[in-house]
Amino acid sequence: MTKINVFLFLLALVEVTASNRHFAHNREKRDAVLIRSKRRWVLSTIDLEENMPGPFPAELTQLFNDKGENFNIKFRMKEQGVTAGTLDIFSIDETSGIVYVRRSIDREVNPFFHVDFDVLDKKTGVEVDKTLSFNVEIKDKNDNRPEFSPVTIRTAFPENIAEGTLPATLQAHDNDQKDTPNSQFTMSVLSQEPTVPKLSLKTMGGSTKIQQLAFTGCFDYDKAKLYKVLVEARDQGTPTLSSTATVFLDIIDSNTHAPKFSASRYNAEVMEMELKEILRIGVIDKDTPNTPASNAVFTIVKGNEEGNYKIVTDPKTNEGVLSVIKGKNYIKTEIKELEIEVENEEKLFQCVDGKPVTGSKTKPNSVKVDVKVIDMNDAPVFKKSTEIVYRNENNDPGDVLFIPEVKDEDSDVNKLRYELVQDPAKWVTIDPHTGKITTIVKMDRESPFVINGTYPLVIHATDDGQPPATGTCTVVIYLGDVNDNAPFLISNQTVMCGNKVDRVNVMAADLDKPPFGKPFSFYLGGEEDLKELWKLEPTTGDNTSLISLKSLLFGNYTVPLKIQDQQGLEAETVMQVIVCDCAGGNVCRGRLPYFSRLGPAGIGLMLAGLLLLILILLFCFLWECGGKTFQHIPLNLKEEGNQTLIKYNEEGGGSIYKPEPINSVGLKKSSKIVASAPPEHFFTDGYRKGENGTLRNPGGYGSQFSSGMFQEMSNGEGVMSMPNRSWSMARTNTVRSGVSQMSRSYSMARSDRNLAEHIDRKIYGLPEEKDYPEYSPHKYDYEGRGSNCESLDKLSVSNLGENLDFLQNLGPKFNTLGGICQQAMQHKNVQL
Repeated sequence: MTKINVFLFLLALVEVTASNRHFAHNREKRDAVLIRSKRRWVLSTIDLEENMPGPFPAELTQLFNDKGENFNIKFRMKEQGVTAGTLDIFSIDETSGIVYVRRSIDREVNPFFHVDFDVLDKKTGVEVDKTLSFNVEIKDKNDNRPEFSPVTIRTAFPENIAEGTLPATLQAHDNDQKDTPNSQFTMSVLSQEPTVPKLSLKTMGGSTKIQQLAFTGCFDYDKAKLYKVLVEARDQGTPTLSSTATVFLDIIDSNTHAPKFSASRYNAEVMEMELKEILRIGVIDKDTPNTPASNAVFTIVKGNEEGNYKIVTDPKTNEGVLSVIKGKNYIKTEIKELEIEVENEEKLFQCVDGKPVTGSKTKPNSVKVDVKVIDMNDAPVFKKSTEIVYRNENNDPGDVLFIPEVKDEDSDVNKLRYELVQDPAKWVTIDPHTGKITTIVKMDRESPFVINGTYPLVIHATDDGQPPATGTCTVVIYLGDVNDNAPFLISNQTVMCGNKVDRVNVMAADLDKPPFGKPFSFYLGGEEDLKELWKLEPTTGDNTSLISLKSLLFGNYTVPLKIQDQQGLEAETVMQVIVCDCAGGNVCRGRLPYFSRLGPAGIGLMLAGLLLLILILLFCFLWECGGKTFQHIPLNLKEEGNQTLIKYNEEGGGSIYKPEPINSVGLKKSSKIVASAPPEHFFTDGYRKGENGTLRNPGGYGSQFSSGMFQEMSNGEGVMSMPNRSWSMARTNTVRSGVSQMSRSYSMARSDRNLAEHIDRKIYGLPEEKDYPEYSPHKYDYEGRGSNCESLDKLSVSNLGENLDFLQNLGPKFNTLGGICQQAMQHKNVQL
């Protein structure tokens, strides 16, 4: 007994010691605010309960100060609750020092106050002691209930969701003092509709403030599509407070019903080799339409080993569409049996007695389809759909190109009918009974119908079935090239700028392919003397250059050429070369464009020109009929008196003509002839008149009328000149007071008729009549006795070569003559 008493005494002593220690710890904690800070002392902490019921003002504490023994003092408060923060909460009786609370305080708004007070001399208002402080701590009451955030929750999930948590999370909070029973709460499910499956709450992350709904069992969409759950949160304060939240659960239908065929068996028929849709198969499904739970998926499980059929789902009607995708040739009509199964896109889920069924797989619903394939007349089949034949071009007609090989399981091949349906150039013919293809003309590889060296033919073979069937074959003929095309010039006309270059490019081509085409060999044709004027360089290659060996007069030149291809096939052609003075590029100076449009001004000028031409012809006619002779008009020159131009081709009387030996052309070998007759009298069998006034000899070259003068060089022996368009008259230009006039005069020495007869006799070597005066031929540029100007007498054009600088300094008289000619040309708007 004594031992027990001692034990109890010791236990009580320990309890008292612990209690004292706890009290001392709380006091130390409370009095820890009594620290000095800027001459302020916190005397104590006063506890005040929140939301005091009143009445107010209520006495809180009383302040004392020992300075009252020596002074008549008063008290003054400031800081929180008085002059700072929430105002008018505390007040003090300045005489007695009693502190009052004027209204109730909400701890959740003001959990703590720090109040300062001063001791003042009542008379002078001077502080008689240091500023002191005290704290007011508001004690919590359970005046806040737990609050859900949000209060209402709505979520959705599929019917076949697995047991466990649901996508519904609830969260709440309490504004009372933290870590006290007033702010600690629990959640629970108060009610649910429907009651199956059972719902509960599961703590998330170890905190009771966040909970998640959970369930056991399974949902049945056919029984309930919406669940309403009421959840409560209740704190542990005194008295306890609570609140509720509502959770709505929407159930999404899952595949809980297997699809079923609307018929027990189906029938369909199709023609052989026909590819099309043959059947639509309907199904019945109790799940929600147009969802993975009800969308049907069809499979052909038997009868489609060759892959002739396929079945797909129509997304609008959910029917199975059976089609033939690969044709098959049947000897007779047959019936094919297909077995088709149907499932849903989503796997089947079953909930039996509130529990999900697992581990069992229900066999899909199936149905059989009988497909009747009707035998049809099959088309003839060629051994190859595309046949290739090789031939050289230009083979003689009658060449057999191809004889087809055809099979027809439904008809006799001997009764087939062949037809040629594509033969663009009409080169072949086909035997309608055998299909033999034979050429009827020579095939040309360079024909526009030949593409990349191939010429395609298309033939048909038609049987005698009902209805007739046709097979098609393409025959591609590859044509080999032969050297059947000679080279040719790409362009046989060119311009040589005589003032810039001495050569032109000669471009050639050949329609044949290698080795029957380029490189080419180039040669000059015509007579040997042509090689003294031209040469080709290089003589082999894809093209060459035609080079002039001498300085050529401006005019048109015809150069015969020979071109050989790589195999020696030769072609003769002619190159037309225009030698001229070029202003820019390869365009002759003063050359008009080939094509132009005439505006109203141009048409007016043409009409004016025609009228002027008619007036000139009428004037000439009157002049001829009148027999008048226009005299030379003297020139009124400012420099050295009056001068008159004489005719350049006047000759004095000659002696009686004496025949001399002539050559085969009818001209003396070393004579120089002057003629004023028209140029047609000089054309013989060996010469012909060319275009643009060109006189061409048999050698292929000649010269051209230029600036009113016709010139010809023949082996350096004969020189012939005649005025342009005025064979028996001279053209004289006279300048009088700035006006250009033109006069013509007939030579009285000999008429045109007598002159023509005279020239003809000399050309053909006929004896001259004895009454003709004897004369000696003169050079064509002889115009009488020499001039008094020594500089003009010493001019020798034949010895000057290409240096014409002397023309710039010919004396004052020649300058006057040049000025007269220049004025006349400007007046007539003449272009050189």
